[in-house]
Amino acid sequence: MRPQDRRALGLAALIGGAGMMHFVRPAFFDPIVPDWMPGAARTTTYVSGVVELAGAALVANPRTRRLGGWFCVATLLGVFPANIQSALDGGIAGAPPPLDSAAAAWLRLPLQLPLIWWARKVTREAG
Repeated sequence: MRPQDRRALGLAALIGGAGMMHFVRPAFFDPIVPDWMPGAARTTTYVSGVVELAGAALVANPRTRRLGGWFCVATLLGVFPANIQSALDGGIAGAPPPLDSAAAAWLRLPLQLPLIWWARKVTREAG
């Protein structure tokens, strides 16, 4: 398997796994939905899970990989406000330590950058 295919499938697995977790453990994600989002937090949790699963499927398929990479970049940028809200709130309420701490929430913010870089690299490699 080519390195670029491994990178794309790794991204699909990561994004797809995160998307699945929105359905397996939605109560983990609900507290980080910003209050200004319309509707119930659980609805936003499920919608974001569907979006992440769609991104994973697009990246996994070589024919839609370029679109999928851009879709993942947009998704990662779109969920960034939830990560900021989590940091401002002092961590993820009800999460196990250390995820319930402000330090972990603030450290999570810069981790979005390599994920965005990864999705962008997959996009470039897809042609």
